[in-house]
Amino acid sequence: MPHITVDYSPNVEGYVDVAGLCNVLRLAAAQTGVLPLAGIRVRAFAATHVSIADGDTQHGYVDIAVRLRGGRDLETRKRATAEIFEAARLYLEPAMQTHSLALSFEMRDIDPDLSPKCGTIRDHMKKAEQ
Repeated sequence: MPHITVDYSPNVEGYVDVAGLCNVLRLAAAQTGVLPLAGIRVRAFAATHVSIADGDTQHGYVDIAVRLRGGRDLETRKRATAEIFEAARLYLEPAMQTHSLALSFEMRDIDPDLSPKCGTIRDHMKKAEQ
């Protein structure tokens, strides 16, 4: 963990490089120093149907959700939230200056007792470092 999901209105693809945003989020999460690199997953999905504010189709949104395995104290989570959100805000700032765009972010804990995991990414990362 963490798993970062970007939910966005489809019109955003006309003026934001969403794949680039995913990479920015991955790097920002890693740079916090408190989220394990091997556990970072970033995915993005355009909503099929949206209706925003007054219904004007020019409006768009980017909503970022971070699901994080429990165990980090509140101050650590607040710092990570601020750092990742700021990276997203800076990346989207040019688009926000010329388009009607809302950016939101939420980090939430996952109960580790109810979230089993397995995988080999860490094993393959070690092989690449040798």
